[in-house]
Amino acid sequence: MKIVVTGGLGFIGSHTVVELQNENFEVIVIDNLSNSSIEVLDGIERITGKKPLFEQIDLRDKTAVQDFFKKYEDIKGVIHFAASKAVGESVQNPLLYYENNINSLVYVLQELQQKPEANFIFSSSCTVYGQAEKMPIAESTPIQPAMSPYGNTKQIGEEIITDVTKISNLNAILLRYFNPIGAHPSNEIGELPLGVPQNLVPFITQTGVGLRKELSVYGNDYPTPDGTCVRDYIHVVDLAKAHVIALQRLINNANTDKLEIFNLGTGTGSSVLEVIHAFEKASGQKLPYKIVDRREGDVTEAYANTDKANNVLGWKTQLTLDEAISSAWKWEQKIRQ
Repeated sequence: MKIVVTGGLGFIGSHTVVELQNENFEVIVIDNLSNSSIEVLDGIERITGKKPLFEQIDLRDKTAVQDFFKKYEDIKGVIHFAASKAVGESVQNPLLYYENNINSLVYVLQELQQKPEANFIFSSSCTVYGQAEKMPIAESTPIQPAMSPYGNTKQIGEEIITDVTKISNLNAILLRYFNPIGAHPSNEIGELPLGVPQNLVPFITQTGVGLRKELSVYGNDYPTPDGTCVRDYIHVVDLAKAHVIALQRLINNANTDKLEIFNLGTGTGSSVLEVIHAFEKASGQKLPYKIVDRREGDVTEAYANTDKANNVLGWKTQLTLDEAISSAWKWEQKIRQ
């Protein structure tokens, strides 16, 4: 059963490819290598014993997308990760984000809607909720105006998919995930940010290994227990497994609607300082950090109500924050050797 994973050499994509291959799916990875490395294919092969098929395609190239779907006609589903994802960068360069995140989605959906049946899993984000008025955040929580162009591309992407499911044979699940961290326990794949990391945990581990002088903590005057922002940090392996379960739900026609939405998180919020302390515990060393001004686009707190994913999908997280931080630290040490 052939499954396409766009952005499949990225952080979450590569872990999902591993879990798909563990369930005996035949995976075709599409990636333009703009924020990933071809060596990740070898890591996937070392874990699963099988190298996925790979096509280096930029999904902004409409003709290349059309040619791909002509070449592989018997595709059972698509898991769509390919997107730019840094909040700060999207504020600085909004047109890059609109072109990359919206055009690529449209071109893939144009091909899928021509099929007699198509299953589509969308990599969405809790960022669509903006600053929710109450915690935890459920799927029914109202969508607030986006706080960044990145967040807006996820909102627009969800709206596009919703419209397409109404007029085609497309069945889709939107997975709104919170903050993925960690690395595969094999230490063969993990997060590989190019340049300066935009996310907290890789910046922490790079600081811990001496690549960065110190970590900047953006604000300690938020209305939270210790004044720093609170997020729901989910181990990437737990997150990857949820994608496989969601895909199987569509393939088995177990979905109750043509479009379904699930939040993916642990249900627990952790502050920036709590994550720093978890790293210090895992590494046995103090982390140099300083408090700086708040960063534009950051929400105060966001953590998931996971009841729907737990009860309807039959999925829940198995791995802890400490396990995620520990795996991220081992991965960082390995890639700096």
